Amino acid sequence: QVQLVESGGGLVRAGGSLRLSCTASGTYSSINGMGWYRQAPGKQRELVAAIATNAPTKYADYVKGRFTISRDSAQNTVYLQMNILKPEDTAVYYCTAALPGRQYWGQGTQVTVSS
Repeated sequence: QVQLVESGGGLVRAGGSLRLSCTASGTYSSINGMGWYRQAPGKQRELVAAIATNAPTKYADYVKGRFTISRDSAQNTVYLQMNILKPEDTAVYYCTAALPGRQYWGQGTQVTVSS
C-alpha cells in the first residue's frame, strides 16, 4: 500500500504563486512516475504535469511556461511550482503515483485563485 499526502494549496490572487508538495509513504518496491491532476467544479479530472524516470516530463498546454514539476526521488516527494496563477487554475489538485500494476491517488488539495 502507498499513501500520498499533499500540501501547499490555498488562496492566492491572480498573478501569484503556490508550491504544492506530495510525499509518498508505505511499503512498495519502486515508483515509476508521479504527477499532478486537477479537477474543477463540474469538470473532469485532467492532467497538469507528470514526471518519470527515463521519460520526458509532461505538461498540459495551459500550464506550460507557468508551472514546473520536480521530484526528489530520495524523499519520494513530487513538487508543483505554480507561477502566474489565473482564476481558471482554481481546482482541487491531486497527486498521483504510478507503481507496477497500480496507480495511487492523494486526497487532493484545494487551490483557489481570486481575480
